[in-house]
Amino acid sequence: MDVYVARQPIFNKQRQIFAYELLFRTGMSNAFPGVDGDEATSSLLSSSFFTVGIEQIASGHKAFINFTEDMLVQDVPSMFPRDCVVVEVLEDVQPTDEVIAACRKLVDNGYTLALDDFVYADNLTPLIELAKIIKVDFRLTPIEQIKEMVEALSSYPCKLLAEKIETYEEFTLASSMGFVYFQGYFFAKPEVLKNKDIPSSQLALLQLIVEVNRAEFEVQDIEKLVNQDISISFKLLKYLNSAYYSRPHPISSIRQAIAFLGERGTRLFVSLIATSKLSEHKPDELIRTSCIRARFLELIGRELNLDQGDFFMLGLFSLLDAMLDASMDILMEQIPISEEITEALVHKAGRLFPYLQLVRFYEAGEWNELDAALGQLKLDEHKIMDFYLEAVHWADNLI
Repeated sequence: MDVYVARQPIFNKQRQIFAYELLFRTGMSNAFPGVDGDEATSSLLSSSFFTVGIEQIASGHKAFINFTEDMLVQDVPSMFPRDCVVVEVLEDVQPTDEVIAACRKLVDNGYTLALDDFVYADNLTPLIELAKIIKVDFRLTPIEQIKEMVEALSSYPCKLLAEKIETYEEFTLASSMGFVYFQGYFFAKPEVLKNKDIPSSQLALLQLIVEVNRAEFEVQDIEKLVNQDISISFKLLKYLNSAYYSRPHPISSIRQAIAFLGERGTRLFVSLIATSKLSEHKPDELIRTSCIRARFLELIGRELNLDQGDFFMLGLFSLLDAMLDASMDILMEQIPISEEITEALVHKAGRLFPYLQLVRFYEAGEWNELDAALGQLKLDEHKIMDFYLEAVHWADNLI
């Protein structure tokens, strides 16, 4: 069975990661012949998540996983460790006696229950009483209806999670209404786009990215620039001496680090660390997503024998506008980046843009669109999951 697993971040009010919802392909076209949907999904969950490891894909945070009515009744959630999993009850699950008994058993055994895409109804009271988290879709539910539900749920000890939060305005609104968890990609969009001045400290980081990406690469100049920023020097040496590389002898100087990475590696890595500093006042997930995209695309570029550097930079800079709250076209004018990357990021066109779209399809769990993109780009779908997991692992070791 072909398996794709992606994740979508869930934040608390401080915009820190609380958990990830794991999105996995459940299309029955991928099921074994003669096997019904729930059995196929159970098999997918047990094999893929135990093989992949929930902790790896969720980076040590809780993992929200959807379960169907039959899977709840069959006690499938108990296959997973209760301290790692949040059991999501899908919106189409009917509150039958069997379902309520199964959910009560899970809660009694220490599992956290969440109700997905919640719309208030009196017959859901038994499930509301068991649930610790209730998720409300901000895209599908009118604001007035959400307010009514918040009021109706105020007497229960559950916490509210706002789904499909795509802007900071929506995040602020949901927070003011009493929601404590937030799911969506609001963190990946600029907060302001009105002629905002870029602080001098961020301009200095942009200058470092400019210098390291110039055609004329001088080790002494890059060494001097990196040494001027203690935090960048520290991060570079820390990463190269981490378990990810398992080096027998530590690297103790920036010159050694540059020699170890080589010209291309230094360009990419210094750009990466400088970019991460640009977003240090933003949610950590912003730079984490940029790093995952960069590595994911780099692996795709390697698979296709294309310029891995361009692919890496495309992913790394894909959220630069959100990091600096400035328009992408203005930012790209300040960085000596290839025209193809600029075309993809600014104009959403050109040869590289379909690869960026592919990554976005994967992140959002848009599997049909992903399949179509993989076919058009002639990519081996069996390797994509491995690329994504490698990118997540790489980013976790870096940040």
